[in-house]
Amino acid sequence: MAASLPMLNQPQHTKQRRSLGSLFPHSSLTGLRPSAERAVDRLLNDFTDQLRHGPADFHTLVSEELPIITIGQWMGIPAADYALLRDLTHDQVFAQELFPTPSQLALSDAATAQLRTYFDELIRERRIRPGDDPVSAWLRTWDALEPDRQRADEAVHGLALFMILAALETTSHILSTAVRLLLENPAQLESLRRDPALIPDAVDEVLRYDAPIHMISRVAPTDIQLGETLVPAGQMVQLMVGAAHHDPARYPEPHRFELHRGATHLAFGAGIHYCAGNALARLEAVTLLTSLLGRPVRPRLSGPPQWAPRVAFRRITSLHLTLP
Repeated sequence: MAASLPMLNQPQHTKQRRSLGSLFPHSSLTGLRPSAERAVDRLLNDFTDQLRHGPADFHTLVSEELPIITIGQWMGIPAADYALLRDLTHDQVFAQELFPTPSQLALSDAATAQLRTYFDELIRERRIRPGDDPVSAWLRTWDALEPDRQRADEAVHGLALFMILAALETTSHILSTAVRLLLENPAQLESLRRDPALIPDAVDEVLRYDAPIHMISRVAPTDIQLGETLVPAGQMVQLMVGAAHHDPARYPEPHRFELHRGATHLAFGAGIHYCAGNALARLEAVTLLTSLLGRPVRPRLSGPPQWAPRVAFRRITSLHLTLP
């Protein structure tokens, strides 16, 4: 992971980031929106059907499915592989936790090895049968940048792995957390029903209130003074984003969920490490909430959500809803 895009500094970061191009410009999102809407409608129809027979797990049936469908279709990944990639991603991110246990690191190592094999095979296949998908485009870009074929493939492998890891865990958390927070705050939910134009603001407040990544690791390249603390060169610092988002000096009543807040946040990072896929995550969240709030069915929480034992990467494992 130390060689992946989020961990690189300039000039390596600049070269990798430019090779991605403009991932999700307005024109690209316009093309992705219809397929996202179709996926949302299908998933919500299936969820509603199950809901009529008793409590149903929104996280498993909807939030876990939509991100892999969206990114998988975009990257040209076979639908038969979606479940495998989703499961491997769940295990891989343990390596990015604050204090992973030996068993968690073993799971992460095994998942990383399987992901490497998967994307090695995908890149070999795209070299034989290139298409108009992003992986094929990255190969063309890196062949022009790097005369060494193996190094070019390594660069594309890193980009493909980065896109999968960045797209699944974080977005599924945003989707389930948005639904959870709205159901826990019925006045905010009704306000959103009356004025759907506030949905993008609601998504930003979800990102502020419970960001998918609560901790970001950084290493000081030189001695750096942060407030009254000197951070020596080479020292790792853990940036506690979740705590920053609930700082009363920055956010009035920070523990109150308020979709009219209109506040900025650090959920997508900042600077050169600002999330490359933020527009896609927003598209999925807005599309899901728009469709869900426009339906006559009005579920409620049937119990508290279940959580994976994590600090850095937040992950709901189940979110059961029921009909009144």
